[in-house]
Amino acid sequence: MPNVKELPREEEALEEELDLAFTPLHKRCLGLAVGVATAVLIAVATLVHLVRSPDDPFPLVLLKQYMPAYSVSALGALVGAGWGFFSGFVIGWFFAFARNLVMAIAKLVLRARAELAQNRGFLDHI
Repeated sequence: MPNVKELPREEEALEEELDLAFTPLHKRCLGLAVGVATAVLIAVATLVHLVRSPDDPFPLVLLKQYMPAYSVSALGALVGAGWGFFSGFVIGWFFAFARNLVMAIAKLVLRARAELAQNRGFLDHI
């Protein structure tokens, strides 16, 4: 049987671990990271395609459907990088927002269940 003095320390350690697990993501930072990665990916893909096969723009020409003013050219790489940053930022920000919301709801539900389980026998002793 554990010592009575050890229980609060164990509970404090568990509380710290749970707080770390449920720590919210920083929305702006994740949006910036995903935006930069997407911008670099689109720019590099366009420039590599220009170097390897400049006469065949078919694989990347479909990006015009999603990014106005995009073309398979050096200027198009910059336009694509801009659109890639914008769309990547929005995707990263929304992912962090949704994850933070789900984690907050899960934390609320788990805490409520634990408190209910702890106080379940309260009315039996009255």
